[in-house]
Amino acid sequence: MGPAVWFVAPALGLIGVFFLAPVVAALLLSFTDFDVYAIGDPRHLRVVGGDNYATLLRDPRFWIALRNTLYFVLVGGPLSVAVSLGAALLVNARLARLRGFFRTVFFLPVVTTLVAVAVVWRYLYHPRFGLLNRGLALVGLGPIDWLGDPAWAMPAIILLAVWKNFGFNMIIFVAGLENVPERLYEAARIDGAGAWQQFRRVTLPMLAPTFVFVGVVTMIGYFQLFAEPYVMTQGGPADSTLSVVLLMYEEGFRWWTMGRGAAIAFVLFAVILAGTALQLRLRGLMVGEREMATAPAGRRGAEEAGA
Repeated sequence: MGPAVWFVAPALGLIGVFFLAPVVAALLLSFTDFDVYAIGDPRHLRVVGGDNYATLLRDPRFWIALRNTLYFVLVGGPLSVAVSLGAALLVNARLARLRGFFRTVFFLPVVTTLVAVAVVWRYLYHPRFGLLNRGLALVGLGPIDWLGDPAWAMPAIILLAVWKNFGFNMIIFVAGLENVPERLYEAARIDGAGAWQQFRRVTLPMLAPTFVFVGVVTMIGYFQLFAEPYVMTQGGPADSTLSVVLLMYEEGFRWWTMGRGAAIAFVLFAVILAGTALQLRLRGLMVGEREMATAPAGRRGAEEAGA
């Protein structure tokens, strides 16, 4: 073995001990009925094969949790990315002043602890004294039981999550915007492009790699929805905010059926893997559009004519 192997061996050893070994152990655990009795006496441990997965697929609460999680990802994810991009465009605009101040203010929710945020937002969502319902009353709308109504509980969680997390993606978008060459905007203005056309034909294609990174990171994070419903609603009312990770926590650490909890974890892993593969497939299309936007006019025209 060469010296390079010995150089990376400590890092590979740590990855193997603290990452690969727990993953393999969890995978093996998902094929057993490991529970609180097996913790006390390993002789109670039995290999059940794929029964945990089969039981999981027959469990109505799993499908409710998966539906709620997909709802959160498909609505909250794009909303979070859109708010992040809008904030990045505002703080990066030429006419914007105090850019550093506003970037700091918008990033503050990211570093604020969720428990403190949840306490504040529970007051905002209060059905009688909450600020949101007072705002609705000003425009003539009736109060909403944000966290007590199953129809509104998940939108309330999404609103909290978007506000809590958009600052992180905003910083990434700001970095992407600052890397867009100014000459592209100058060329677009010379060609008579307005603000919307510059955004559509220059900004969006040039931010394609940034969109892919932000989209994948946001999607993975939102699939792991746990803290917001755990602190705000405990998965209620009527399981309307029960997520897959919250269900996994209940199975593994409330009911001590760790075999089923491990099975839920690997089903969620498969779902996230499929979602990531889909986004990477879309990445190729976005990168192709970006190359078209940055290609010389003659080459672009020839390619369009060939298409």
